[in-house]
Amino acid sequence: MPNIIIKTEKLCKTFSSGGIQQHVLKNLDISLIEGDFTVIMGSSGSGKSTLLYAISGMDKPTLGEINFADRNLAKLNNDQLAVFRRNNCGFVFQQIYLLDNMSVLDNVLASGLLVNKNKRELVQKAKKLLMQVGINENAWSKFPTQLSGGEAQRVGIVRALINNPRILFADEPTGALNSAASDSVLDVLTNENQNGQSIVMVTHDMKTALRGNRILYLRDGVICGDLQLSAFSEKEYAERHEKLGTFLAEMGW
Repeated sequence: MPNIIIKTEKLCKTFSSGGIQQHVLKNLDISLIEGDFTVIMGSSGSGKSTLLYAISGMDKPTLGEINFADRNLAKLNNDQLAVFRRNNCGFVFQQIYLLDNMSVLDNVLASGLLVNKNKRELVQKAKKLLMQVGINENAWSKFPTQLSGGEAQRVGIVRALINNPRILFADEPTGALNSAASDSVLDVLTNENQNGQSIVMVTHDMKTALRGNRILYLRDGVICGDLQLSAFSEKEYAERHEKLGTFLAEMGW
């Protein structure tokens, strides 16, 4: 039986502005499976990022439950959520948010030391991860402003992985990158997933979405489509592209 790592029940999120309520998420019941590469798609304003922020504990729902690794996130206070995120979640965003006054290696270590105080162990792990994503030793002492966009995003992924997150959450991780840099970042994410890392990613880009094995499609705060694919393989790219294209056409994308 697959292991459900996140399960939502009647998840709702409402924003109020000028006395007008906007219902962004509407009674969502979702089960996410450990080890999956789940992609959340939908048009602008459909609730994609709001859903990701809710299920990762970055934002609280208005109503409903979010059971993540046997904890109901809706019942945790802000301090408890911060600790939970630190111990269970990794985050990769379109904006990379590396600290400009710290080296590549120190950016990764700063995140790791929040959980693991054994600096020697962390240094070894950080260097291994950096090598795995193609950031070689000659770049470890560089500052973020000396990196290309693709390099900086790969460092951001290592920073997100340093604490062994149960789930890596990614919000448009390739949105600000050119095609070559985007491909290198997607290759890293795909490799991590094929090594067992659970990933939940928001994207509006079909090429990026092809890396997932499950596609959830949101429209006006409701999931109106759920496509299951096999694990990503370059050999099956054309078939995957056709399946996803047909699915998205049916969704009105």
